[in-house]
Amino acid sequence: EAMLPRPPFPVEGRRVAPASRSRPRPRGAGGGTVLLPSMLMFGVILASSGLLLMIEKGILAEVKPLPPAAVEAARRGRGGGGGWEAQGELEWQVVRDVRNRTIRTVCGQRAMPRSVWELPAGQRRTVLRHLLVSDKYRFLYCYVPKVACSNWKRILKVLDGALESVDVKTKMDHKSDLVFLGDMKPEEISYRLKHYYKFIFVRNPMERLLSAYRNKFGEIKEYQQKYGVEIARRYRKKGGSSAGDDVTFSEFLRYLLDEDVERMNEHWMPIYNLCQPCAVRYDFIGSYERLNADANYVLERVRSPSFVRFPERQSWYKPVTAETLQYYLCSAQRRLIKELLPKYILDFSLFAYPLPNITSEFCRQ
Repeated sequence: EAMLPRPPFPVEGRRVAPASRSRPRPRGAGGGTVLLPSMLMFGVILASSGLLLMIEKGILAEVKPLPPAAVEAARRGRGGGGGWEAQGELEWQVVRDVRNRTIRTVCGQRAMPRSVWELPAGQRRTVLRHLLVSDKYRFLYCYVPKVACSNWKRILKVLDGALESVDVKTKMDHKSDLVFLGDMKPEEISYRLKHYYKFIFVRNPMERLLSAYRNKFGEIKEYQQKYGVEIARRYRKKGGSSAGDDVTFSEFLRYLLDEDVERMNEHWMPIYNLCQPCAVRYDFIGSYERLNADANYVLERVRSPSFVRFPERQSWYKPVTAETLQYYLCSAQRRLIKELLPKYILDFSLFAYPLPNITSEFCRQ
């Protein structure tokens, strides 16, 4: 328990009937959905006090991920805003239900923060500088790097009139023409937290880490020089000559193990540290796995103009596939992954993502 920073989590709130629009929207998480056995067990495990012990014993490896058909349906839906099969939609209803139940349970504990003002100063600064504001459409969006946040920032700029279209081919400026909640006065912050629609988007923690690793150390010179050079120097016998562009995934995991989560770079800081969802009661939790459908629901919910749509994925973008993720996880040292899980366990459990299966038998396949 000493390894875990003070947690935070979101609750999908009430569903308000949106105005009639052509965008598809996902069905609600409620409606008496019957929990599938594996997901029900997931909730039971989360509620137990021996969570970390179970991780060590590998019990949570029995939690089954979404079936391949549902995952493929999600990827098709991400690209075209549709294509959902009944089975895939049922799976996501179950995921939402599990998220809502576990978040309510955890955030209902006496020790959990009830507002951002109950957070330590450092945690409060982090969440407030990740909450983007749209006063015109009265919503707050907590951006999470490597979870399509650049596209959401484009949308915010279009809604504010600073950008003509989400398809404008310009390099994303992550600071200008955006309004951050942390730049406002305390009374302005409190008002917006109480009255605005609030949402976040989440992603499988290990997939997000791999995406950050491949992007930052494989493509971005600034990160190679700032972090890669230090990682090579720290974890290699003769790493002083490295330019930082040859950091291995195992070295990256070792670096994360040694980092204080409160001081991590935002691209690999756990989502619960970035967005503090117990202190900020989010109305909706979107999933990267069904990005288009959930994004369209949010756009409809905030009554954005009909011409504003979530951007199509760029043709040059190469997403992390399930096979790629499994290859990297099975190629890394198993000890590193097991020791790293406690730092991200709240992202796994609260957002209903299965822990990675890195058993020898599975990796041999």
